[in-house]
Amino acid sequence: MTYSVVIVDDHTLLSQAIESMVNMFDKFKVLYTCKNGKEVVAKFSASPKNIPDIVLMDVNMPVMNGVETTQWIVENHPNVYVMALSVEDTDTTILKMIQAGAVGYLLKDTEKEVLYKALSEIIDNGFYHTKNVTNLLINTVSGKENTTHQFKENELTFMKLSCTELTYKEIADKMCLSPKTIDGYRDSLFVKLNVRNRVGLVMYAIKNKIYTP
Repeated sequence: MTYSVVIVDDHTLLSQAIESMVNMFDKFKVLYTCKNGKEVVAKFSASPKNIPDIVLMDVNMPVMNGVETTQWIVENHPNVYVMALSVEDTDTTILKMIQAGAVGYLLKDTEKEVLYKALSEIIDNGFYHTKNVTNLLINTVSGKENTTHQFKENELTFMKLSCTELTYKEIADKMCLSPKTIDGYRDSLFVKLNVRNRVGLVMYAIKNKIYTP
C-alpha cells in the first residue's frame, strides 16, 4: 500500500528536494506541494482526492503559517497526520506545533533514513518523536493537572500501552480485544480528556503519572 504525502513549504528548491526524497520511498508518494497554509485550505476544500495521509509542514511561511495550518487541518481533517519539518529547533516553536496538533517534529537536515522511519512510524503508531522532542514533552508536562476523571481499568491499560511503540492493532492483540473496541477507547478518551491525538494522550498519561517513562 502506498500512502500519500503533501509538502507545505514556501522554499521551492527545498520543497522539490524533499519531494524527490519522499518519492524514493517504497510506501510513500507525494500528492502535491503547497507554498503556504492558504493553498492547503484551498486544495483540501477543492476535492476529497486532495486529502493526503500525511502532511509535511514547514513552520514559518507567509500568508498562513505552519501552526495556523496545522490547527486548521486537525480541526477539519482529524484523520490527516501533520509532521513538522523545519529549520527551527527552539523549544517554543516545537511546543507550538505539537500543541497545534502535529504528531512529529523533524529538522530539515534530517537524514533520509530518519525521515522514512518517521513517516512509517506515524502510519503505524500515530506519532513519531526524536529523543530530544520526547524529553522536551516530558519536561513540559511536569506538574499537576486536574485528575478528577474516572477511568475504567481497560481505559488505563489502553493509555499505558499507548505510551509505548505498539500500534493500535498490537494494543488490541495484547488486550485481547478487537481493533474496533480499541478505536472506541481511543475516541472516547480523546473527547474525555480534550486531546487531539495520541501525542496528547501520552502527555496526559505522563503528566498524571498514569505512565512513567
